Amino acid sequence: MKLRIEDDTLRLRLSGGEVQEFADTGRVSAAVHFGPAAEQQLTYALERGSEPAQTLPEAEPVQVHYAPGAITVLVPFALAKAWVETTQNGFSHDLPLAGTQRLRILVEKDLDCRH
Repeated sequence: MKLRIEDDTLRLRLSGGEVQEFADTGRVSAAVHFGPAAEQQLTYALERGSEPAQTLPEAEPVQVHYAPGAITVLVPFALAKAWVETTQNGFSHDLPLAGTQRLRILVEKDLDCRH
């Protein structure tokens, strides 16, 4: 999975195998190691929410959870299902931040990837 961070934009690109792993398990992750110690890495993940009960309102929008050394993009079940089961290449969401700032989240299939 490729991670690109630029200004207030977070972009994840998944290979065909990673899209399938996400479809099967609801989660795919990768890590960048900056040193030999466990805390010297950045883990980034895409995670699907659990299937909503029929009586619940519409699924929550895409979210990002950040902790030191970890970034997780959380996707509502219905959006994740539609994305992996169709030819839809990607989806995006603008997450409101403090003041007028917004974090743009892009998740895309990188199906031409050959690595």
